[in-house]
Amino acid sequence: MSAHISNERPQPDKVLTDIVDYALNYEIKNDLAWKTAHYCLLDTLGCGLEALTYPACTKLLGPIIPGTIVPNGAKVPGTQFQLDPVQAAFNIGAIIRWLDFNDTWLAAEWGHPSDNLGGILATADWLSRTAVANGKSPLLMKDVLDAMIKAHEIQGVLALENSFNKVGLDHVFLVKVASVAVVGKLIGLTRDELINAVSLAFVDGQSLRTYRHSPNTGSRKSWAAGDATSRAVRLALIAKTGEMGYPSVLTAKTWGFYDVSFKGNEFKFQRDYGSYVMENVLFKISFPAEFHSQTAVEAAMTLHEQLKAAGKTTDDIKKITIRTHEAAIRIIDKKGALNNPADRDHCIQYMIAVPLIYGRLTAADYEDNIAADSRIDILRDKMTCVEDPQFTKDYHDPEKRSIANALTVEFNDGQILDEVVVEYPIGHKRRREEGIPKLIEKFKINLARIFAGKQQQSILNASLDFQKLADTPVNEFVDLMVV
Repeated sequence: MSAHISNERPQPDKVLTDIVDYALNYEIKNDLAWKTAHYCLLDTLGCGLEALTYPACTKLLGPIIPGTIVPNGAKVPGTQFQLDPVQAAFNIGAIIRWLDFNDTWLAAEWGHPSDNLGGILATADWLSRTAVANGKSPLLMKDVLDAMIKAHEIQGVLALENSFNKVGLDHVFLVKVASVAVVGKLIGLTRDELINAVSLAFVDGQSLRTYRHSPNTGSRKSWAAGDATSRAVRLALIAKTGEMGYPSVLTAKTWGFYDVSFKGNEFKFQRDYGSYVMENVLFKISFPAEFHSQTAVEAAMTLHEQLKAAGKTTDDIKKITIRTHEAAIRIIDKKGALNNPADRDHCIQYMIAVPLIYGRLTAADYEDNIAADSRIDILRDKMTCVEDPQFTKDYHDPEKRSIANALTVEFNDGQILDEVVVEYPIGHKRRREEGIPKLIEKFKINLARIFAGKQQQSILNASLDFQKLADTPVNEFVDLMVV
């Protein structure tokens, strides 16, 4: 006879309660975390503004029903849209991620923790406008920064030892989990309600990674995070109604997440939740490229100058060896045809070829008109990736977190250039002093894409000083970015 299955409702899984207790109770005291969150906010918003110059992105924006305006709704920076917080989260999340230019976290699972700003900013803006309309005090931008630090931490700590890509799930799953935790706190969920909300995020069917990989690579990877952070807002609001949760959503035999989606394995944790992830997050400052290739692009820029100095062109190249780490080979080592911009910005050979030929790599360089240059594919065919075990080890080392690439160019005449090695990209914590001025310059360039000079200056006046920004009501800050 089969054993009876207990129908006694269990206590919530520890993974759920740890996330919730951190989101509700942890006090952020590390100055580096606050300062980095400040720069992260500026950079993330700037990435969204640049995306607004791409019709493929803007066609997805606005209300679900055209013409809908939500009183006291959240506003979408760089647009005239005022939407409910769920749809606003999708809009903001989509523009943030569209060009693959916002921050990155690399571990057993990689991802982009600033994707969570879609749900955070939309919810905080809506709550603030509603509060003001009812004669109450709005949230401050410090509340947004606090939520950003915690969302970064939840997503990043879960990613340190747990590879979702290896079971075919996309990293935006972690955006949903992190966003629902911090958004739930913003809307005032109790501890039990927030446990319910986080459990609902795990219950959801999760996105497959197929849209990031050959042969299906496509533009969903540019709006998937917007979808995830938007779904998180919806789940938090559902939990607010008192809707029940699922306490053993992870550990339930047969039907829980571990058995259904994680090959029966439980999550592993390297560290407790704090502010480690924000302190160590990687900024994409110079190049809109998948992060495992950032140092390769930087090396290619150096080689471009060496080619010019030697009086040679890429036509003179016989072979390029790319010494790299395992994750880069698994994700962005591609041969054959590249079908669209989403395919090209996840191909290390393409991202090396363009700067070698042109001395640059911009978002526009993934478009069809540049990809039609026959020199790119000719050069790609001359490239070979080889794994360096030390690079892979340093990539996973929590004290290093390097993303190393090294390029060696051999010419048709037999000459071989000295290998160019770059271990840490300019957006790395180890290069913060060098990188932050360039990050601010990137933000200013992106403001200029959308706003007239006077409005640009108003935004800069309100945002460059940390304390001034932190003390600004959320709705007033967002209003500065309305067109």
